[in-house]
Amino acid sequence: MARARIDETAGPVAVRAAIAAQAARDADPGAPPPARDELATAVRYLLQRLADTAPGSSVEVRVPPFGAVQAVEGPRHTRGTPPNVVEMDARTFLAIAAGREDWASARAEGRIHASGARSDLSALFPLGV
Repeated sequence: MARARIDETAGPVAVRAAIAAQAARDADPGAPPPARDELATAVRYLLQRLADTAPGSSVEVRVPPFGAVQAVEGPRHTRGTPPNVVEMDARTFLAIAAGREDWASARAEGRIHASGARSDLSALFPLGV
């Protein structure tokens, strides 16, 4: 069964709203964080865009608790833990996908956990939202 897709209108709206809310919170820690449903939609839409940009199944990209996709051409993984895994929190994923932060900095700060020979996804970001 195919996974439901985030609408091409609703997705970018959620991304912009989540980015704006996070920017406000970065400027003023007392500001409210992005709404959970908005953040979930934004992350799922961006994961969808990532899978569309780099189709394949050799790298699993996880953004808990909102979603995960398999992307990047290469050997297919079928059981157990995939050999190439990238995991990060929603805030980091949103910032990298939107071009507000770069992959190398987030990775150096330990906010991206990546393992496997194909886990450097820096060339795929930003996603142009």
